[in-house]
Amino acid sequence: MSDLPPSRFFPPADRADADGLLALGGRLTPEWLLDAYQHGIFPWPHADIDDPMLWWSPDPRAIIEFERFHVPRRLLQTCRSGRFQVTCDRDFAGVIRGCATVSDRVGATWLTPRMIRAYIRLHQLGHAHSVEAWSEGKLAGGTYGVAIGGLFAAESMFYRVPDASKVALVALVGHLRARAYQLLDIQQWTPHTARFGAREIPRSEYLTRLASALREPVSFGDRLEGSARD
Repeated sequence: MSDLPPSRFFPPADRADADGLLALGGRLTPEWLLDAYQHGIFPWPHADIDDPMLWWSPDPRAIIEFERFHVPRRLLQTCRSGRFQVTCDRDFAGVIRGCATVSDRVGATWLTPRMIRAYIRLHQLGHAHSVEAWSEGKLAGGTYGVAIGGLFAAESMFYRVPDASKVALVALVGHLRARAYQLLDIQQWTPHTARFGAREIPRSEYLTRLASALREPVSFGDRLEGSARD
């Protein structure tokens, strides 16, 4: 059993069904979103339909352990080459819209206009952050997520130039380690994230670690720190 207090809006995460679906409906306000993330829950509509909103808490849950994060040698060389300029929170809206509109996701994205507006509002309030990779002055790729205490819940990533999203991810992980974050949530395991060392843990373990991470007095900061191997 975790040490998380009861949610204001949701049933306990362990009441989710076998697919991880916990609740339907609700609102995409900052209050609802922050409460969800603090209880191991996240919104995820089906394709471009977000009414009613679906809220999930899958078991198992995928995370990236900082000490197990793996950067392939070729990618590490790319990160150090200067091929991309990497920033944070310079173009959050551009990153989340890129995640929704890159060519292979058109018509099949869960990032609906309502979702995009909700996360941009979270960013404006200081709870959501992006890491951008730039090439020749243009946004080439990036990633974004939600930060609360020592938790960073990574949401999505995209690229327009090969390796741009991977470079952004490496920069994000280095930054989170430098800022003493404790938990990097990626929600679901995929073969792509497995290449970086992602693994699955039981939801019960995730919730216990989440409760601990939320107590950490950690902040994201306003500039990137760390490096690929810090």
